Amino acid sequence: MTTLFLMVGLPGAGKTTRARQLAAEHGALRLTPDDWMIPLFGAAEADGKRDVLEGRMLWLALEAVRLGTNVVMDYGCWSRDERFAIRWLTEAEGACFRMAYLPVDEETQRSRIAHRWATAPEETLPMSEADILHGRAHFEEPDAVELAGRGAAGPPPGYAGWREWAAARWPSFA
Repeated sequence: MTTLFLMVGLPGAGKTTRARQLAAEHGALRLTPDDWMIPLFGAAEADGKRDVLEGRMLWLALEAVRLGTNVVMDYGCWSRDERFAIRWLTEAEGACFRMAYLPVDEETQRSRIAHRWATAPEETLPMSEADILHGRAHFEEPDAVELAGRGAAGPPPGYAGWREWAAARWPSFA
């Protein structure tokens, strides 16, 4: 069965390394926003362009699974709603959804970020201490229920479905 793998975790957790392994093991298309943001815009966020890029990548990922191609989405997906939406959209296409959550403690995270910046600055974006703290404060860690493949039945209030929620979250998805 065609599978969409979703990488979940904070910067420095090892998501991209694991995403590369999964892509090689499963003959999957790997979609990593930083691989596009850096050459296109030279910045991680670039005035909201990351959300636009992620929306088109999500659209492409769903198109790929429709065609029978495995996909690894290396997003991080800090919010439960993002993860639930991608799970629902993937399963609506008849594909299997697998979350790859990589937790990371603060010391390891800082060490990996510093190492990556020192050894491969062309492949990464600088992260300040404020960026690290912001991420840790806003990351919604998957709980046992979510990791087991269960969770939110429907989208947050105000949305007819997860597709509508995704179009609001990632404007270029629609």
